[in-house]
Amino acid sequence: MKHFSSEIISWYLQNKRDLPWRNTNDAYLIWLSEIILQQTRVDQGMSYYLKFAEHFPTVKHLANADNDLVMKLWQGLGYYSRARNLHAAAKTIHTTYKGTFPDSYEAILSLKGVGDYTAAAIASFAFNKPHAVVDGNVYRVLSRVFGIETPIDSAAGKKEFYKLANELIDKKKPALHNQAIMEFGALQCKPVNPACPACPLNANCFAFAKKLVDVLPVKEKKTKVRNRYFNYFVFNHKGTIALHKRIGKDIWTNLHDFPLIETSEALTEEQLLRSSEWKKMMGKSTFVVKSISTTYKHILSHQKIYARFIEIVCKNPLKNNLPKDLIIIKESDIHKYAVPRLVDLYLEKRKSVSVN
Repeated sequence: MKHFSSEIISWYLQNKRDLPWRNTNDAYLIWLSEIILQQTRVDQGMSYYLKFAEHFPTVKHLANADNDLVMKLWQGLGYYSRARNLHAAAKTIHTTYKGTFPDSYEAILSLKGVGDYTAAAIASFAFNKPHAVVDGNVYRVLSRVFGIETPIDSAAGKKEFYKLANELIDKKKPALHNQAIMEFGALQCKPVNPACPACPLNANCFAFAKKLVDVLPVKEKKTKVRNRYFNYFVFNHKGTIALHKRIGKDIWTNLHDFPLIETSEALTEEQLLRSSEWKKMMGKSTFVVKSISTTYKHILSHQKIYARFIEIVCKNPLKNNLPKDLIIIKESDIHKYAVPRLVDLYLEKRKSVSVN
């Protein structure tokens, strides 16, 4: 389509949203917004962007920040590897690049947590370099307008879409072009119920003409979802509770939750308290089961977690009886620790019940 770029730019200038990261060419703030908005809606990510920009106005502030504070500020946004990578990349920029954000696509791409799309976005938005962005919105627009049926999650598809995107970009206005096509996909060419009758591209849109709007783009793979059963134990002794800091390569690394026993299926209370894992955790401690919550269902991209919270009142001090890797804190201090959204939902409900 000869006038594709000028058409979407014209549409963008009339319809774009006023977003704070569009009113700056500061590469650090643009990078911050791009990382926060990965797999996150703008309306959800806005408050996090503003919070991070306020707490860490420069790369140096973020690089020197305590990791627990970074994770706490990220709490609730999900995909926590983004926060860990953000912090690690800030340290790289601070040390390797002396606090100046790198301006080449290759150097930006080398930063932890930065992929092809994010590197292209920063290079074009901050430095006006002609690298085309290809995200979910762009895949959708290009597949529908140009009738591309190659799966977007295949190697061949990615190659085809990147080639087309870089052919279409206005090399004199790369930042404007990239912003325009992304916004067009977000507001006009939406995944469901796109505004086709009012679309400025509908006269030349393959999917609109062939009634394939609901079919394109095509995906070939389905992520296999597995079920996990988390039995959390909320140990309490005279106002102290036990927390566990998650380490390793599982979900929620560097966040805190309660000690847990994970099982392959839902167990009864009796089965759980007879298990070898429970006996290993508690030893000969004296305790009373105070309450058991309803089951919380928490859906991640590739996992469904079924969790329940079992409140245990212990007769003896927690530090003397529970595993040594647990953190014993005052119950009133739990708000200082970054926790997964699942745990936060439980704490909110528990607090509301205690108040009432």
